[in-house]
Amino acid sequence: MNSEIKKILSQVKTGDLSVDDALLKIKMQPFEDLGYAKIDTHRSIRQGAAEVIYGAGKTGEQILGIAKAMSASGQKTILITRMSKEKADVVKSELKLFYDENSGVGIVGDVPIPDGIGKIVVATGGTSDMPVAEEAALTAEALGNEVVRLYDVGVAGLHRLLAHMDEIMSANVIVAVAGMEGALGSVVGGLADCPVIAVPTSVGYGASFGGVSALLSMLNSCASGVSVVNIDNGFGAGYLASMINHIEPKHQEEKK
Repeated sequence: MNSEIKKILSQVKTGDLSVDDALLKIKMQPFEDLGYAKIDTHRSIRQGAAEVIYGAGKTGEQILGIAKAMSASGQKTILITRMSKEKADVVKSELKLFYDENSGVGIVGDVPIPDGIGKIVVATGGTSDMPVAEEAALTAEALGNEVVRLYDVGVAGLHRLLAHMDEIMSANVIVAVAGMEGALGSVVGGLADCPVIAVPTSVGYGASFGGVSALLSMLNSCASGVSVVNIDNGFGAGYLASMINHIEPKHQEEKK
């Protein structure tokens, strides 16, 4: 049973929510049809995290309309990925929006107080990997996690990574973002005692094949506990890291 339904049931137990109102929340229309988009308003109840808006391919007006509908349905934090500055300006004209142009991530509303069991470390091989890394970091923060950023700590200067062993060893999840040969994931995987999510980026010279070299290197990592997402998929890595970082509280609640 996920946390959102448990929250509703807890409110019924304490008397803060009537049985009828709780039933209405659970039975409420599972999606809202805007014509150009069908908003999955029940996703947070099913999965524990609300729907995210993918900004690429949508107009600024469409993104604004979807975000307004989500906000009206009670969603307090709305994450938007792959959004240009021009589209962000449209959203910002009517809604409170934080926008990071480097990663193309926008957040409508307030970032939640971290409630994960530990810290998520997001590390990059180089400065050029930062747009993907920030997509991962901001996604994780929008989902209620404390994030530590370690940028430009790639294997070309291994001492830069080793200078941050405290952060590496105290992390609950690590997202390792790298292009070129993608070695950072294996190196971090060989040092850390937690899950490592490797993110290949399309950064690199000609023979990197737009990130395919890094992808294949990461898939062939000899370090245990390393999983791999698709090329430049910072969002997917940040989302998965958040799920891992919230596993223990969910199990603890079930025991109460």
